[in-house]
Amino acid sequence: MTELSDPHNDLQADLQTDLQADAGCPSCSEHAAPAVSNGRRNMLSLLPMAGHTSGKRSAVTCALKCDSACAKPVPNTSDNGYFRDIAGKALSRRHALGLAGAGAVALAVGGSGLAPAAASPGQAGALAAGGHGGRTKLPFKPITPVAATEDTFVVPQGYIWEPIIRWGDPILPGGVPFDVAAQSAAKQELAFGYNNDYTDIIVTNRAGTKALLCCNHEYVNAEIMFPPDLATEEQLKIAMAAHGFAIVELERSAPGEKWSYVPSAPKNRRITASTPFEITGPAAGSDLLKTKADPTGTVALGTIGNCSGGTTPWGTILSGEENFNGYFRADGTAPEGKRYGLSDGESSYGWEAIEPRFDARTPDYANEPNRFGYIVEIDPTDPTSTPRKHTSLGRLKHEGANVVIADSGHVVAYTGDDERFDYLYKFVSKGRYNKHNRRKNLDLLTEGDLYVARFHGDSPEAEIDGTGKLPSDGKFDGYGQWIPLVKNGRSKVSGMSVEEVLVHTRLAADKAGATKMDRCEDVQPSPTTGKVYVACTNNTDRGKDGKAGPVEPNPRNANKDGHIVEIVEDDGDHTSRVFRWNLVIVAGDPTAEGTYFAGYPKDKVSPISCPDNLAFDSEGNLWISTDGQPDSIGLCDGLFKVPLEGRERGHVQQFLSVPREAETCGPVVHDKDGSVFVAVQHPGEDGSWNDQHSQFPDYVDGTAAKGEFAGPRPSIVQVFKK
Repeated sequence: MTELSDPHNDLQADLQTDLQADAGCPSCSEHAAPAVSNGRRNMLSLLPMAGHTSGKRSAVTCALKCDSACAKPVPNTSDNGYFRDIAGKALSRRHALGLAGAGAVALAVGGSGLAPAAASPGQAGALAAGGHGGRTKLPFKPITPVAATEDTFVVPQGYIWEPIIRWGDPILPGGVPFDVAAQSAAKQELAFGYNNDYTDIIVTNRAGTKALLCCNHEYVNAEIMFPPDLATEEQLKIAMAAHGFAIVELERSAPGEKWSYVPSAPKNRRITASTPFEITGPAAGSDLLKTKADPTGTVALGTIGNCSGGTTPWGTILSGEENFNGYFRADGTAPEGKRYGLSDGESSYGWEAIEPRFDARTPDYANEPNRFGYIVEIDPTDPTSTPRKHTSLGRLKHEGANVVIADSGHVVAYTGDDERFDYLYKFVSKGRYNKHNRRKNLDLLTEGDLYVARFHGDSPEAEIDGTGKLPSDGKFDGYGQWIPLVKNGRSKVSGMSVEEVLVHTRLAADKAGATKMDRCEDVQPSPTTGKVYVACTNNTDRGKDGKAGPVEPNPRNANKDGHIVEIVEDDGDHTSRVFRWNLVIVAGDPTAEGTYFAGYPKDKVSPISCPDNLAFDSEGNLWISTDGQPDSIGLCDGLFKVPLEGRERGHVQQFLSVPREAETCGPVVHDKDGSVFVAVQHPGEDGSWNDQHSQFPDYVDGTAAKGEFAGPRPSIVQVFKK
């Protein structure tokens, strides 16, 4: 058998040593937003992506959400290769990892401790968990897809929808009812923020009548938020106050009924772009994090660009700081800054005009961008607690993080870097989870090992031709390795200290030879099977001149539709260093070539494109929210259910559709309760103050309800049975 070629011999040696020591002892969006500018100049004429998007994709989203990333060079210019094994030959862990010695455990394709990618016919009837499409607690007939021009919220027959809370609704003492014509930063600090994304509904009493709504606020759409006569400086301050996070108490009369939010409740809280955060982990106090305002390098002000997230077993909320680069003016020549998309130009929001820390060209605040790009942790049960930024999970454009407890008790957090050609990561805690000691669990993410993923395919290179055509074995699949960046408190990357690895994580992962992916966004472990699912949203640069071409885990050139990766850790151990993977969905219009739905008949699935956030129901079904369907397939974004086991595996079914120019975010599925929740983000984003494109959610038969704002308000929506 031929061994794999691998130029990273130092890392391979480390991997061999680590595996032998561990034996028997288990231890993205391609879019952004425009600046508020003096004189209310026409923003649309200034957008870098104006005229360069396809279909219905908004150049506004491109500017505000990701600093028009597609109009700029891809930050990852590394020459990481792709390591392909010899087609048609069985693989062992010994050869897959380039190891020698008798300590290696067999890793044959489809066998030895790794569950098969799909259940066999004999297994289908014996599945202990659901997800097989038979019985279900949320029965529905898939809706008809909605054209991208429609300003409507559509749910299945037998269900109704209502907003729980909207941008501007007062939540703290002193808050006043929303008045779009009388906005101020002081009012916004007491009210629900803008562009809600990650969401969870945590029930807090046995009767099921009280809960905490936890939600982050990613960015703002100034052009449709503010009346033209509102002073620019006040707009900037409102925008800062509308970012961050909200925690809001909910109540209802009985399980299955609609939730209502409780204004001025004791646990209600707003966290903004100015709230102090404690910096934790090995990089805390590093010279790389010190500024004039914080010479200790341990306290950062605010959180921005928060996208998806997760809820930990100990009841805290995690959120990812994603496209933070667009908030800064910075030295665009330093390699550390260029790798994160920082540039010397007016920022997307213009905050440097009112706060010097957002102008990183000055020596005083050169390190300020280094204080963003982390996983943040917030305790929703204690409104007096200080939120934290965890350097142990690395600095990148985190979509979010989701935690699972390994059999060993170690906490494992999966996270993706939402940028074209960036990477998938895993963190394994040093400490172990203790269900009886919440205080100790609060420190589990402050110290541990950080890994980045390297994928290998098992098909001949010629069969991965960029069209999405399946290889001869009938599926895109293979195995992978978790390459250590930090392990046992030591850097495993030559020439970089631990602090450098955790602050300049992308550069460390480049050196480690990680696999360039098509925008890893949400990463969710299944609570019923333990398999891990990665939403790769899209990458239209795949295969372009000078860019990485198709490889088995990212098999299509100009990938505008995205795909879902299914990962099975070795022996089901989430602390493992090796895994198997397959693509369960290769998304897009099912009538088109190059789409795949786990083998399910393509004429029986709902069209789906650009998977973004993921969630699970109690039966093990995967729920997928989308971001980009207007551009890719001309349909409004939505929420989709997909069984993962048995005969129904891959049967994509659309549950709801969000309004015109909106994105579906933060899905929460309480199927035992008959409820589904989504965050509707940036509805009507292509409009302006005088030309609003949406009236969501306050419309009645397409017109604004009496006395309500005639434009859109991002909202948290509950869908429940009639």
